[in-house]
Amino acid sequence: MATPTNPQSLVEQALVATTADDCIVIVRDHTSANLRWANNTLTTNGVMHGLTVTVVSFVGEATGSVTGSATTQAQVTDLVKAADAAARAASPAEDRNPLVTAADSPASPAWDDAPEPTDIHVYDAFAPALGEAFGRAQAGGRILYGFVNHEVTTTYLGSSTGLRLRHVQPTGHYGCTGKNAALTESAWVGGATRDFADVDALAIDAEVAQRLAWGSRRVDLPAGRYDTILPPTAVADVMIDAYWYAGARDAWEGQSVYSRRPTGTRIGERIASPGVHLYSDPAHDRLQCAPFNVATSSGSESSVYDNGLPLGRTDWIRDGELAALLQTRHTATMTSQPVTPAVDNLVLDIDSGAGTIDDLVAGTERGLLLTCLWYIREVDAQSLLLTGLTRDGVYLVENGEITGSVNNFRWNESPIDLLRRFSHASATVPSFSREWGDDYFSRTATPALRIPDFNMSSVSQAM
Repeated sequence: MATPTNPQSLVEQALVATTADDCIVIVRDHTSANLRWANNTLTTNGVMHGLTVTVVSFVGEATGSVTGSATTQAQVTDLVKAADAAARAASPAEDRNPLVTAADSPASPAWDDAPEPTDIHVYDAFAPALGEAFGRAQAGGRILYGFVNHEVTTTYLGSSTGLRLRHVQPTGHYGCTGKNAALTESAWVGGATRDFADVDALAIDAEVAQRLAWGSRRVDLPAGRYDTILPPTAVADVMIDAYWYAGARDAWEGQSVYSRRPTGTRIGERIASPGVHLYSDPAHDRLQCAPFNVATSSGSESSVYDNGLPLGRTDWIRDGELAALLQTRHTATMTSQPVTPAVDNLVLDIDSGAGTIDDLVAGTERGLLLTCLWYIREVDAQSLLLTGLTRDGVYLVENGEITGSVNNFRWNESPIDLLRRFSHASATVPSFSREWGDDYFSRTATPALRIPDFNMSSVSQAM
């Protein structure tokens, strides 16, 4: 029988087995643990473990990439053969560049360490408190539904040029939706965490209860432009889109809001209010992520040739000016700008930001407070106009106090315009995008923003 082996051995076996000119191997060991509840009762829990291997082969000027599950040397050898064959059959790669070497990106000190797992014990403190929250909710006439997930992915990246890089990424999130007994009001509370040590189930229930209480008075409003407070979660929802659409190649070719037409980028131009800073930093507190580039395939914003490039802080918008776009080494030659690969976190800081979302509410004479946004889609790439719906709580603010809940809306806005038009901002805090955080991008820190004329384009019947 084939004997399972450790991730480092899989990397080394692949590098020995390849017949290509060069080879990069990425092994990801992934464990996750989750809890799900409904009707104030825990319904399911589970722990999963998986291991995937990506082999990128380089033959002449062409590449081939194959990803699959492999836990034995024989299985990884099969992946190598497939990747080698794909490279030999491929056309020359447009993004070809010299591969990163150990001199460019020294080996990780913990390369030889085993993968770090998670398990159900990550909820040892959270789960009992959740049970108590169920009791409180039941007594208060609230119904709780929710899900928590914690995962740890250990990535090993090795290459024929000497790279031996390792990174451990913990990722967690929680979300709880509460409804009143009549099922006429809904409220959501959620966030991100690295280890659940900072997640309080009783505090979550208390916030849900407060939001449902705000909904005891219902006010129907028409579509229009409203003085609107976006909480950090909603700001994260739209700032992630601003980041994802910031590809240098699309901008250079005139296809995005970051384009200087007919050809060129707006790097160096003011696109937001002074004092606005949008950046990524692998070492940012509580948002730590991989300090080296990992790419399993090439595209307009990623390149397999750039695997292993060291990553540091990158300012995308600095003091209101566009400072950088998502760049591979290939696109950097087009734009004559520094190489700035994507980083797996995002921070929005505003120099004038201060206080909390409660302070923004207290300073609003009449307006709306949102909870989160969803079903977000791009309408116009040239302006980055987005559309979407509000969800699980829109509240009326009058004379600095929340006085009731309001119907949902469809909205149309550009995150770049919002960074020019906001009137007030809170301090930046760790946040979580409900739209994108569950599966794609959970490491954000954003302020709450007050937008004087947020465009609620139509009324939505969604609850």
